Amino acid sequence: MPPDSEHVILLHGLCRTPRSMRGMQRALQKEGYVVHNLGYDSRHHTIPVLAEQVAHEVRKVTEAATRVHFVTHSMGGILVRQMEATQPLETLGRVVMLSPPNHGSEVVDRIGHSWIFDRVNGPAGQQLGTAPDSFVNQLGPVHFECGVLTGDRSLNWINSCMIHGPNDGKVSVASARIEGMQSFKVAHATHTFMTSNRAVIADTIQFLKTGCWLP
Repeated sequence: MPPDSEHVILLHGLCRTPRSMRGMQRALQKEGYVVHNLGYDSRHHTIPVLAEQVAHEVRKVTEAATRVHFVTHSMGGILVRQMEATQPLETLGRVVMLSPPNHGSEVVDRIGHSWIFDRVNGPAGQQLGTAPDSFVNQLGPVHFECGVLTGDRSLNWINSCMIHGPNDGKVSVASARIEGMQSFKVAHATHTFMTSNRAVIADTIQFLKTGCWLP
């Protein structure tokens, strides 16, 4: 069981709330971690602004921590990459990214210009395209212990028709990868329900404890 000074920050994805991470929260608490399931206003600010806000909250709730891990879903992983690029956390431990659009999503490329996409997803959503000069593709490799777990099942065939190769309905398997990661794994799960998938939760716990996944 980890010491009380080992904390885990949970960060939900775009257009989601901490409720989407509650299953993960309960599982990690049972393992003995001090868990902070943080919320942020994902729809009304750019990624740099959101990352700055989240970084401030992280430092506030982890003052007593000697090691701080992250478990992120979707855009939450991009916030951690931005935070580490601009204001790195000295106590950073391991990071598990679930279905992160590390190289963007073709869905944004195809419909990101529409008024309804902008209305629903806001300025941060506009930054998740796949172009070489897109925000996510300018962040570079990760320099921390990072495990990426993404899905290959989709409930949204319309989105999947826009995405190249295996995908979870929002992000392709290829786009989830990021240079510098320690481990990569594909789960038979969808983007929306990745955080409540039992196998995904078990794999998350394993990476936080060991820094790797078994083949």
